[in-house]
Amino acid sequence: MKPIISAESKALYQRALLLAVPMMIQNGITNAVGLVDNLMVGSLGTESMTGVSIAGQLIFVFNLAIFGALSGPGIFCAQYFGNKDVEGVRKSFRMKIWMVVICVLLGIGLFLVGDKFFIGLYLKGQAEGIDPLLTLSESRNYLHIMLIGFLPFSLAQVYSSTLRENNESTMPMVAGICGVVTDVLLNYLLIFGKFGFPAMGVKGAALATVLSRFVELSVVVIWTHAKRKKYTFIQKIYRTLLVEKQAALTMAKKSFPIMINEFLWSAGIICINQLLSRRSLSVVPAIAISVSLTNLFNVVFVAMGSAVGIVIGQMLGAGDMKDIKKKAFSLMFFTAFLSVGLSAILLILAPYFPNLKLYNTTEDVRNMATSFIILTALFFPLQGFLNAQYFTIRAGGKTFITFLADSGFTWVVCVLTVAALIKFTNLNVFAVYSVSLTLDVLKVAFGAFLIFKGIWITNLVKDDKKPENVSEQEGENE
Repeated sequence: MKPIISAESKALYQRALLLAVPMMIQNGITNAVGLVDNLMVGSLGTESMTGVSIAGQLIFVFNLAIFGALSGPGIFCAQYFGNKDVEGVRKSFRMKIWMVVICVLLGIGLFLVGDKFFIGLYLKGQAEGIDPLLTLSESRNYLHIMLIGFLPFSLAQVYSSTLRENNESTMPMVAGICGVVTDVLLNYLLIFGKFGFPAMGVKGAALATVLSRFVELSVVVIWTHAKRKKYTFIQKIYRTLLVEKQAALTMAKKSFPIMINEFLWSAGIICINQLLSRRSLSVVPAIAISVSLTNLFNVVFVAMGSAVGIVIGQMLGAGDMKDIKKKAFSLMFFTAFLSVGLSAILLILAPYFPNLKLYNTTEDVRNMATSFIILTALFFPLQGFLNAQYFTIRAGGKTFITFLADSGFTWVVCVLTVAALIKFTNLNVFAVYSVSLTLDVLKVAFGAFLIFKGIWITNLVKDDKKPENVSEQEGENE
């Protein structure tokens, strides 16, 4: 009897899971702590929870900009590793340093100058029992302290992402766990003023997170340099931070579309949330409660997407093109399959989680949060497939295509559709939100077409073959 899963597919899934599972554990613990933080801040009142949620969404844009800035050099880093080019990995690492320093300076400047404007965008709706001025004050207090953590957070991601691209996922996980343990402990002490510490409220929550960033950075830096014989790219890494002009331009050319894509995509998501909040200010805390739970589960397909990108990138760098389209689709369906189980768990938890007594909020917010969780859960398998699809196309360096298909689609289709529905119809918040999620079906169809065509199949570090030629070679191998 023929096995349901072939030995080749099983080996492929195992390869991806070896990278993904430590990321799942790290991100899962991080999001679990985020959930605890949300509960702690939520106990302070709706204004505190709403203010932190708004600041968190702004910081989410910055974090994804950092992710995008690292992803361009990361594409090359994975392929350099597949090609056994240590000096190439060093070049990628140094380029990452330059990219994050620029992003940190821009991010801090932007949030210091425009904090009132950005936060104010979320305070246009009305909701009984929520004070907009107090919410603005709490949000600014949290955001300003969090700016201190931008640099340590970004540098920790430089080390962690490079280690993952060199097949080391465990140590970034350990560093992340050290950070989140620090965060949850200090949150308890500084938010509520336990064991002689001052009761700082949302300021304490922000300070705890900043200190945890320094802990995570210290652990990953010390460990990486202690293992320099194993990870030879770190040897003499700071002898110079200069990157040859041609290599820097090539990596920047691939990085810029990803960085802009991550920035615009995340900005598009918070724009959709802001548009929804015009129906009711209660949408903001409701989404905060929903996201704190759903993020605990989406770590599976988020980590799988990253792992798929690394695995496909390493194959491309090594010139392993045989059946690569088939392998890519196999990994995408596998990720979607894993997401089905997550949907089921979320649907079970949806009626209960927002009603936890620790949330000091209104009944309207609780009911909204339940509906947001249910709707998000129903689309988890689609998001799992889409996430793996995105990283597959990007692994071959097709960053401009991913820019058009991801953030371009989000703004031109999703944001404009939501804006039109909010302005010109009387549809309730959940009907509009459902439409925005359903539109991703079009994005999946377009991405699947691109992968089938094979235009993403490119070796960036070994030869100058055109994508079409590589696709033809793949066809001959098949």
